[in-house]
Amino acid sequence: MNAKLKVYLDTSVYNRPFDDQSQPRVRIETLAFISVLQLVESDKIDLISSRVLEYENSKNPFSHRRKWIEHYISFAKYIQGVTPSIKKRARELEKQGLEPIDALHIACAEASEVNYFLTCDDEILSRYKGRIKVINPVNFIMMKGGSDV
Repeated sequence: MNAKLKVYLDTSVYNRPFDDQSQPRVRIETLAFISVLQLVESDKIDLISSRVLEYENSKNPFSHRRKWIEHYISFAKYIQGVTPSIKKRARELEKQGLEPIDALHIACAEASEVNYFLTCDDEILSRYKGRIKVINPVNFIMMKGGSDV
């Protein structure tokens, strides 16, 4: 039996349900996020999180959103802390044009050895050149189609 896939979702994915659902892309990404959550809840994939995600969520000015996201972050099988080596890797990732917080997310995901980093952020999708697969949640659901989970 294959090991379960480990998946890290960045803040853009967790916040997608709160974005303007009248936009087709946003609605489809929200549905993909819900599908990912179903895979987590049915124990078909492992959700990985980080202290960076918890920190970023703690800055959310909308308490209901913050609590909702905290609930789903609690499903994570592992919470990656921020170490000196992760900070160093994040600085390297910033040289690829990633924003500092995004670089920290990816450095944590790499350190956790995730199979997939899911994001709705086009800049991350186009700029990251590294060892983990960084894809949009829609592409993850379409690609996986239940084949590896």
